[in-house]
Amino acid sequence: MGLSRERRSNMRRTKLDPTSSPAAAFGVQLRRSREAKKLTQVRLGAIIGYSDTLVSSIERGTRNPTQPFAIKADDALDTGGTLELMFWNIGNTSLLEGFSEYAAQEAKAAEIRHFELGVVPGLLQSPEYAQAFASAAVRRGKITQEQADERLSFLLTRQKLLTRKSAPWLHFVLDEGCLHRRVGGPEVMRRQFRRLEELATRPNITIQIAPYSLAEELPFTMMVTLLTMTDRSLLAYSECQMRGFLARQSETSRPLERDYHQLTVEALPKVASLEMIRQA
Repeated sequence: MGLSRERRSNMRRTKLDPTSSPAAAFGVQLRRSREAKKLTQVRLGAIIGYSDTLVSSIERGTRNPTQPFAIKADDALDTGGTLELMFWNIGNTSLLEGFSEYAAQEAKAAEIRHFELGVVPGLLQSPEYAQAFASAAVRRGKITQEQADERLSFLLTRQKLLTRKSAPWLHFVLDEGCLHRRVGGPEVMRRQFRRLEELATRPNITIQIAPYSLAEELPFTMMVTLLTMTDRSLLAYSECQMRGFLARQSETSRPLERDYHQLTVEALPKVASLEMIRQA
């Protein structure tokens, strides 16, 4: 008796290392999400309008997904936009080296804690604020206009996690310098402050300001992000000028978490931080 197509597919199941490439990470996540919904490749393909052969190829990392595929798969598997975000990591040459690995984990995090020095972090940026940075990079010749457009599209996809049904809990501490650095001019900054004010009132988002008066007591001299995953494991991410670094070892991430806890105690309370944003 012949084997069904699905059973043959399972017999030649490919084991992928999700850290080997963005395409492999996408394939692993797609397979996990599909199996969590107890759907076969044939059934998922029928739901989203693609062949099971294509679904299998993407899960094995031998074919890259398209953005429409990622969006439809997100909807069918109720992943909260994770797959679309991971799609942007594939072949995106405009991102800082190492950031795509971080973004794939950010999309799956249960809690995100972030400290930023000097600029408003990406998840909180208004479109005009983000556009100002992208345009400046084009003028300097660092990226092309096409890459700038890719950055903005990728950022808008990342920001979907703020409003998705299973939105993570988010905590931000912004250095006071973020409020005084005039990015894009006064009108761009006014729109950015309005966005911060609106986001700060959401139940799953907390924004604190670390005032200049902290001086040498400020524990960080560069941006730091802490991701708490659904299994309660902790990842830490930071950047230098050339690349980003994602740390999975607890001996690296736990000391950063202790410093972050201390920072939240020393920073302005939520209400006082909101008032400083309004004054700015």
